Amino acid sequence: MEHWLYKFSLFGNYYTVNLDTIVTMWTTMLILIVISLITTRNLKLVPGKLQYVGEGIIKYFNDIAKSSMGNENAQKHIAIILTLFMFILTANLFGQLPLKLIHLSSGELASPNNDINMTAAMAIVVSVYYVFLGIKKNGFKFFFKGFSIDGIIITLVDFLELIIRPFSLALRLFANIFAGELLVSTFLGLCSLVLPLPFMLFELFVAFIQAMVFTLLSATYISMATQEE
Repeated sequence: MEHWLYKFSLFGNYYTVNLDTIVTMWTTMLILIVISLITTRNLKLVPGKLQYVGEGIIKYFNDIAKSSMGNENAQKHIAIILTLFMFILTANLFGQLPLKLIHLSSGELASPNNDINMTAAMAIVVSVYYVFLGIKKNGFKFFFKGFSIDGIIITLVDFLELIIRPFSLALRLFANIFAGELLVSTFLGLCSLVLPLPFMLFELFVAFIQAMVFTLLSATYISMATQEE
């Protein structure tokens, strides 16, 4: 489970990049872009199968967003919510493809979400997004919404939660995907026939659940940041 490392120097400082993560990340984005272009190429009033599936996914997350933040806010933020889900789900499933058969000099082609740097980057983007929205909506009192002398401990806990949220988002997704791929790899090493199959099928379920959890929590944080209360 090592990474394909590339080291380079810039302005006298040395940096290391996980090339396998970059390759699989960009491949995932390319897959989504191609599917999106194909799905929206010939939109019709009576949708075909692919358009029907695409519209169903959009409607599902639009309804989820509307239930938590109202119709007006949902229309503003549905793009990032839906993008998060589709990217994370596709990236998670990427790790279930038999790309481990492609032997690299070091590292392997697996899900980009088995790299803490990838999940941390997404968590930071979500955190910056909802904190920006909170400041835009309420000014800097966003950080002290519930502030009172009597409830100063609650205020400190709420402030600490703002810092902890991105770590919890990043670690939850990374740990589940990494552990799943490690488990499947272990059983592939023990017995490559039949034995790993139940765990691979279970990982398909985990891939979907973890994409949903990350997305729904992100939608909840955005809703909390933009609410009037």
